[in-house]
Amino acid sequence: MSSRPEPTWRTPDGEPVSCLEKLKVLAQNLSEFEEMAQDILEDAALMGCDVEQVRAILRDRLSEVHIRYADVK
Repeated sequence: MSSRPEPTWRTPDGEPVSCLEKLKVLAQNLSEFEEMAQDILEDAALMGCDVEQVRAILRDRLSEVHIRYADVK
């Protein structure tokens, strides 16, 4: 969906993630996230909502998501 290059995924220590399977999962997850965000923004626009407000709400909600695993930062 995105024409931007794939990000360089990093470990908490700053090392690049090199496992191809992990990179494949991360790329798929990012693609699904972008598709869902696109759908949300398009639906909001079609319903006459302020798209910039919707973007702000999505940013806020994403910043509030917490990892369920105790040992993951």
